[in-house]
Amino acid sequence: MADTTTTLPIPRGRIDFVGIGFAAVLSVAIIFPLIVVGTWAFTEVWRYPSIVPQQFGLRFWNQTLSRADVWSALTLSLQLSTVVTLLSAAICLPAAYAFARMTFPGRNVLFFSFLAGHAFPKFGLLVAIAAIFLQLNLIGTFWGVVLIQLVGTLLFMIWIPVAAFQSVDRRMEEAARDVGASPLRVFWSITLPQAGPTIAAAVLLSFVGTFYETEGAWLIGAPGIRTMPVLMITFINNQMVIQYGAVLSVLLWVPSFVALMFARRVIGGGAFARGFGG
Repeated sequence: MADTTTTLPIPRGRIDFVGIGFAAVLSVAIIFPLIVVGTWAFTEVWRYPSIVPQQFGLRFWNQTLSRADVWSALTLSLQLSTVVTLLSAAICLPAAYAFARMTFPGRNVLFFSFLAGHAFPKFGLLVAIAAIFLQLNLIGTFWGVVLIQLVGTLLFMIWIPVAAFQSVDRRMEEAARDVGASPLRVFWSITLPQAGPTIAAAVLLSFVGTFYETEGAWLIGAPGIRTMPVLMITFINNQMVIQYGAVLSVLLWVPSFVALMFARRVIGGGAFARGFGG
């Protein structure tokens, strides 16, 4: 008996040339400046009108890393980031747990106020805070910069941990309580292990964001407090040698890229949506 089975043609989807073109333009706009800065960091001679450097080398890396102000700025940035991240965790994580698990008057209004604070133009908000800090003698001080950078961590340290606590399996917590586990034992044995990786990623994002924060450190910390980003801007604005700024840019970019890729892998795409209540 003859085989009458027919094979249906597989429909081919339409190629979105507009989307591909937009993605290509966006990629070039993002990647090309990174390539230029990275090239300058390893360039010793690059004269116009040549489109490629005439000489590569590590001379400017040695000169940049031998400067005392670079290491001083790096130490200060690490100190600020550590203090701000620890304070933010101590303040925001209990608040995130309360938002995720408790019901109280004004909960939604207070929760969305954290987002509203980030909706304002950042520099205008910093100027208003600087006027208050000026009256409190916090301008140009370590703790003044800590407080201004602490404000910038609220988004990461509230919204992402809220999503983490909301994603914990309540049935496991209830089962542990049914067999006599105390609330503290349930938290340490069930809640924290499930929410921990996402919270750790939020802490990492806060640390990285604080390390690279520029506007607050420049406006509140000047002239005595110079972090790595502020020093990089100083190099770019005041130095005729562009390689100094390029070297610092590469030094700042590589660790942040690694940290953000780790955070993206841990958090996943739905964390912010769950933080918004999705």
